[in-house]
Amino acid sequence: MKLGRVTGLHRYPVKSMGGEVLDEVHIGTGGIPGDRAWAVRDEVRGGIRGAKKIPALMQLSARYPTSPVSDRGTIRSSPAEIRLPDGGVVRTDDPLVHEQLSKALDQPVTLWPLLPADALDHYRRGAPTHPDLEQELRSIFARLPHEPLPDLSGLPRELLAFESPPGTYFDAFPLLLLSDASLQELRSRAPSSRFDVRRFRPNIVIDETPELSFPELGWAGARVQLGDAVLRLTIPCMRCVMTTHGFEDLPKDPGVMRALVAATEGHFGVYASVESAGRVRLGDSLEQLD
Repeated sequence: MKLGRVTGLHRYPVKSMGGEVLDEVHIGTGGIPGDRAWAVRDEVRGGIRGAKKIPALMQLSARYPTSPVSDRGTIRSSPAEIRLPDGGVVRTDDPLVHEQLSKALDQPVTLWPLLPADALDHYRRGAPTHPDLEQELRSIFARLPHEPLPDLSGLPRELLAFESPPGTYFDAFPLLLLSDASLQELRSRAPSSRFDVRRFRPNIVIDETPELSFPELGWAGARVQLGDAVLRLTIPCMRCVMTTHGFEDLPKDPGVMRALVAATEGHFGVYASVESAGRVRLGDSLEQLD
């Protein structure tokens, strides 16, 4: 059964920074080669951090001057270029990159490539901002006291101790799919907010006829063919405070999360893992296999 077609392909070389728009990719077992291949470490509180804790990361963007090689089971982080808020550019392999990022983010950080999965201390969570767990979770997921916190039971178990699955800088799974229909639905429900795809950082955008509201939430658990690749759609993506941050021409807007919670209890998009590698191009079909 055809679910839609690909209208957008996105790669984010540095975790939580803006990324690249692509025409085609070769999806490997670890997702799109070069996606979230770099990340910053908080040198005050410890731990790899994204824009949940360092919102200013979203004011920066990154691109690869040369496309990374396809995933062949080897951890590697190809050099990328980072555009700073003042318009300057620094490469990830520049010895001054740590200093320049610390200045741009107004806090001490270091930039790291992917390390092997057994480098557990590297991936271990840093100190929380709030000593109370519920307060910490409400801060991360931008939930008001009367709003439900997301159900975290479907996430990989290792995320209890680690910022990301060790060996990766993904929040949970290698790929995130989002439909145009879901963006259109939110725009119709909350016209005062700007539901721009950049807020939601998908890897793959699907043009799906809006017969259902938020169709991809119903795809979780399905096995699908995407171009030449085969994916397993895992769980709906539980959205966090990042969706409300202001960056580039988008304003800071807590109303984005209020609309998400009202519509879907804060879920938007669906995560995926890769069963079989393959090439994906704009216009390719997404078809359900079982």
